Amino acid sequence: MIWILIGLLVLSVIAAWEYGNRLQSSIRLSPVFSSLRAPMPDARISVIIPAYNEAENIEDCVLAVLNSTPLPSELLEVWVVDDQSTDQTVTLVESLQQRLTDPRLHLLQGQSRPAGEVWMGKNWACTQAVAKTHGEFLLFIDADTRLKVGAIETTVNAMQQEQIDLLSLGPAIVCECLAEWIAQPLIISALLVGFNFHEVNDPASETAFAAGPFMLFRRTAYEKIGGHRAVADQVVEDVELSRRVKFSGLKLKYLQGNAVANVRMYRSWGALWEGWTKNFYLGAQRNFKGMVRFIVLMLLIYLTPWIGLGTAISQAVLDANLLTVALFSLSLAGIGLHYRLRQILAQSGISSQYWWLSGAGGIAVAAIAIGSIIKTETGWGWTWRGRSLAR
Repeated sequence: MIWILIGLLVLSVIAAWEYGNRLQSSIRLSPVFSSLRAPMPDARISVIIPAYNEAENIEDCVLAVLNSTPLPSELLEVWVVDDQSTDQTVTLVESLQQRLTDPRLHLLQGQSRPAGEVWMGKNWACTQAVAKTHGEFLLFIDADTRLKVGAIETTVNAMQQEQIDLLSLGPAIVCECLAEWIAQPLIISALLVGFNFHEVNDPASETAFAAGPFMLFRRTAYEKIGGHRAVADQVVEDVELSRRVKFSGLKLKYLQGNAVANVRMYRSWGALWEGWTKNFYLGAQRNFKGMVRFIVLMLLIYLTPWIGLGTAISQAVLDANLLTVALFSLSLAGIGLHYRLRQILAQSGISSQYWWLSGAGGIAVAAIAIGSIIKTETGWGWTWRGRSLAR
């Protein structure tokens, strides 16, 4: 039994080292949007914020958008579309309108989803909002996204200069509660390792990706691909929209956008579990074998060293020998590599805080992956904000 564990520890150390090298390469090669200096655009821009039960986020989100730019109402309109929230979302936006008297801010109270049609997630809310807007550029952001000063002008300027049809940015990830610190760094690492962003930005490659928290469309491109109506039945609509852009011969660009925006995706373990199990398996294009390999890899890299350390300690109490020393050494090496992985990830803006909880993170992420497979394939418990996603 000890020899089997030693063998697993050797595999764990090798896998963690290679995983770290791939993560380092991905971060180093990932294109980054860094400049926040640009002239005022002369095109009209519509910012659309779909909101369903976003009382915790909506006020800060709207204020961040309005305070990020001096663009006047002739050039900027901000639309919050309430997707029939049951909390104080609408009341908070109405209060903002009265307090700020900013002509750029608009509230649309969304209608019920069309009977007999399948509309997933925020697709119906976004479709309704677009019908009200007049912008040449459409910026879709989530309510948990916070734009930084200059974000709108700079990104629109980049769109115009480089003739981009869809520009999507990966905002800086904010973690505050313990559940976020345990799971989010590992999931973001997996996304960075799993996607080749040079291929995403290569028109000759079929690889496509976009991040829902920040998607800036040229309106003509959005209409050409059919907008959110064309992906009404898709749960992971951001990636599907990016595929449609690319397959239509339009220009897609994805960049790391730490300088442009940040996002705190989930505020509790329950929200994190519901959110990631909703789309993790779909984001992997329902690749079952690939997901099984990922689950095994997470447990091998992050859990095995802690099992080895516990076993080594118990063995040392009973009978310290060379095998015990080997167990200790390999286990500590594996745990040390957890720190290395988080140090590498810190280059993308996520602190290495709580790195020593990576063992728990490996279990959590593996559980999320398993849960996502079960929910997606069976529809059991497959929800977002309490709304069923099962068809």
